[in-house]
Amino acid sequence: MQLSVFEIGVTVVLFAWVVFLVTLLTKKTYLYMRGIGLPENVAVYYNRKIIHILAGGLVAVIIPYVFSTPLLPLVMAFLLGVFTYIPHKTGKLMYWFQVEKNMYEVSFCIMWGLIIAVGWVISNGNYWVGILPVLFMSVGDAVTGLVRNTLFKKRTKSWWGNLAMAMVSIPMGAILGIAGVIAGALASLVEHFEYHPIDDNITVPLTSFTVLALAIYYAPSLLTF
Repeated sequence: MQLSVFEIGVTVVLFAWVVFLVTLLTKKTYLYMRGIGLPENVAVYYNRKIIHILAGGLVAVIIPYVFSTPLLPLVMAFLLGVFTYIPHKTGKLMYWFQVEKNMYEVSFCIMWGLIIAVGWVISNGNYWVGILPVLFMSVGDAVTGLVRNTLFKKRTKSWWGNLAMAMVSIPMGAILGIAGVIAGALASLVEHFEYHPIDDNITVPLTSFTVLALAIYYAPSLLTF
């Protein structure tokens, strides 16, 4: 497997973008939100969803147009997992988006990389089998959180958030046909439930990916590539 200089360069740029986003840009948005009177927990939760979209979602969409294999995105995801884990281990949290109660951003990074990589393998090189579940986790779940945070000013579960997620995820799922639509609907349903320590950054992509994997092997007519 030969990695091109271009792919390595893009990986460095994307990694730097995510680090910039989580260390500098969202710190600025946190200070702005606190400055206009938003409670700390609300500002932190908004920032987590900003990161979901501008790191997880944006980078995922770029992947198919740049990388010949998912090796470098997988390595990048694992490095970001370590990067977000270290503050928890040392007790020096990036307080503008991290919280003591959970390390969900770590599982986000790991699942992001694994789902994209495994999806590429089982589909013989079609990135979207892995990217679509990642978009449900990144963008769909972010919409859920933004709606809930606006309505309730705290991290909580509400069917209003799941409805908003479905309105985003189901149309996104149509990229891969009926199976994708079903995957988007189930992802929007599963997000409502948590089984600590397993969080929705695990259940959402895993559930939707399972639907697509089953379609590949048992009902390919439900997929549109």
